[in-house]
Amino acid sequence: MEFPSAVRRRLTPVRPLDGRRSAIGRYAGEDGCADSYARGSLAASFCKGKNVSPPRGAKPWTPVNFLDQPWHKARSAGLISPIMHEWREAPVEQGAEGASKRSGVITDPLWEELMDRRTFISRAGIAGAGAAAAASTLAAPAIAQSMPKVTWRCTSSFPKSLDTIYGAAETMAKLVRESTEGNFDIQVFAAGEIVPGLQAADAASSGTVELCHTASYYYWGKDPCYALGTNIPFGLNYRQQNAWFYHGGGTDLMNEFYHTQGLHGLLCGNTGAQMGGWFRKEINTVADLQGVKMRIGGMGGKIIEKLGVVPQQIAGGDIYPSLEKGTIDAAEWVGPYDDQKLGFAKVAQYYYYPGWWEGGPSLHALVNKAKYDELPDVYKSVLDSACRAANADMMANYDYKNPVAIRELVAGGAQLRPFSTEILEACYKAALETYNEIMATNAMFKKIYENQLAFKKDAYLWAQISEYTYDTFMMIQQRNGAL
Repeated sequence: MEFPSAVRRRLTPVRPLDGRRSAIGRYAGEDGCADSYARGSLAASFCKGKNVSPPRGAKPWTPVNFLDQPWHKARSAGLISPIMHEWREAPVEQGAEGASKRSGVITDPLWEELMDRRTFISRAGIAGAGAAAAASTLAAPAIAQSMPKVTWRCTSSFPKSLDTIYGAAETMAKLVRESTEGNFDIQVFAAGEIVPGLQAADAASSGTVELCHTASYYYWGKDPCYALGTNIPFGLNYRQQNAWFYHGGGTDLMNEFYHTQGLHGLLCGNTGAQMGGWFRKEINTVADLQGVKMRIGGMGGKIIEKLGVVPQQIAGGDIYPSLEKGTIDAAEWVGPYDDQKLGFAKVAQYYYYPGWWEGGPSLHALVNKAKYDELPDVYKSVLDSACRAANADMMANYDYKNPVAIRELVAGGAQLRPFSTEILEACYKAALETYNEIMATNAMFKKIYENQLAFKKDAYLWAQISEYTYDTFMMIQQRNGAL
């Protein structure tokens, strides 16, 4: 079906967002986007100038689940160009604008080669109107080749009891499964079910599993570059991490390194700025850190070691018994919600902040490079989109649950304490010394670190202007009970 050129010129294409399930609302009529069809929908944000009116007699726009549409599969097979909306049109008389009497779809400019629904069906091998009629065509070679049966195993570095951090892998796997109608199935296993949590990346790179969900800084002892994939002390916060990875070249830089390890990395979760850990005694000065045996993740251990701390690398599920038995004197994990689940307040009273070594730690889905390269392009796209969704969802989950948890912890006897300025400044100085030492011998670390540092300087300049001022004002209102 062909729409009049006047309508086509006014049409603003709307693409599915990152391959995720979308329910884009109605397009507005010419008299106003927000007040007619598009109120409360995403469509309003895509309107430019005058909005397109439906052809005379047409029914309104209806929400479309892009991933469930036959044309999405056809697009994945490379048969058609991206299709934006399904247009449900009632039979009408030929109008002044030349409205067609046939139903069809609106596409981008390549829709010209799909002049009507019959052409679409014959090219895609799927009858959009009737599933029964489509049964004989679903096995069309191009479709079958683009949606093969693939089953992967994903080992997590985290226990199932931590629904937020472990749950990000489940979210990713669920979205992949649903987006491919079960053809690409990722089965997630908790730490210890296949390999111990701190061996997850090794299992993925060796091919024991196809991928893992982990914090890459667990493996910084093999190469310091691994730490940059998660967070380095006094590094980027959550939003800055996302900005650097997605738009500042961070993903490409880290994958330049990961590929040398037989891995391909996809950002898949973040906790936000973490707490500074649980201590059996108060820590007021640098001298108080001398001889403290502390479970601490990533490169933070190397840096705080310079201040006299004895760092311990222990998987999440093993921290509590180590703290309870006195094997360690202090431990950090994530923040209020997870720490409450692990019961740290029962064996250590003082809860310090901030976790300066984890200002915005990113998790990754680290995929075996050879297995990733074997995936059809459509599966690579689906996996990337699912990881992006899980990345955002995990942070939102923590932001919702941590405020309740911190109140309950304090009510239960936890003593909140900030690290002193003396301690923070000493740790910061030690961090800069450590980075210079590493860069002197590790060219890849230097390349990634300096790129990230350049962005960090600008990012924290911008953060001081509007965001900081607004947040500070609202925090004062909260403290004054004015919210």
